[in-house]
Amino acid sequence: MHIAIVSMMLFFLAGMSYAEELTIGLIPEQNVFKQAQRYKLLGEYIEKKAGIKIKFTILPRYGNIIDRFKVDKMDGAFFGSFTGAMAIEKLNVEPIVRPVNLDGTSTYKGYIFVRKDSGIKNIADMKGKKIVFVERATTAGYVFPMAYFKKYGINIDTYFKEYYFAGSHDAAINAVLEGKADVGCAKNSMFDRMARSDPGVKNKLAIIAESAEVPSNGLCVRKNLSAEIKKRLKDVLLGMDKDAEGRDVLKKFEAIRFISTAKEDYKPVFDIAKSAGINIKTYRYINK
Repeated sequence: MHIAIVSMMLFFLAGMSYAEELTIGLIPEQNVFKQAQRYKLLGEYIEKKAGIKIKFTILPRYGNIIDRFKVDKMDGAFFGSFTGAMAIEKLNVEPIVRPVNLDGTSTYKGYIFVRKDSGIKNIADMKGKKIVFVERATTAGYVFPMAYFKKYGINIDTYFKEYYFAGSHDAAINAVLEGKADVGCAKNSMFDRMARSDPGVKNKLAIIAESAEVPSNGLCVRKNLSAEIKKRLKDVLLGMDKDAEGRDVLKKFEAIRFISTAKEDYKPVFDIAKSAGINIKTYRYINK
């Protein structure tokens, strides 16, 4: 996905001055403009309730968030499960909260899917087809499929006619819907989110395989962030569902509430990476 970095500075409370400003990174889970809109109200709410100015920076690629975290002096980021695991290992960040999805889960799964009219029913039928991934630094969009194919002794370079990276989960889903790829890989939470506005997602696509559950995109902060600021930030997010204004923001964010999260919650991600033959500490995660 060739999109320039989109940065969004949220200055909402006119005339109000803030003692602190936090720079929070976002991954391009979906189209970056939709992603910006999704987090806009959340940023406003944090500013109002915690008195901390929030500057969101959306990165054009998943892997960039690890490289840019220190360079851009980020205070935290809403990491995906795999980028979160990498950030824990490489950046020593501290996970603090993650959202509970509309289906009541605080996790998601990776899907490998095809069009129902494609004639593809199993992994054997995928041979010689075109497959679309999301990014090398995603659990659902690459790491899980690699573990799945490795289990069957499949080398994607020779098994598939072609493979490419869409850059976001919604783009990978659309690629299969539109016939640009025969097989796709993406997260079920994005699959379900798109299906709420487009019934064709579930009517036209069939799930061939799914991963174990991994934590939903969680907020991790730098280890040396002030304990007082960290507590204020965490308390505001954890209390959103107990406040009418917060519940309205959560509804538009497409979440029920936020819950505490910790390093231990990322164990399934490390397990899937291990099954894929990936060493997170040394992994080269930039797309070729």
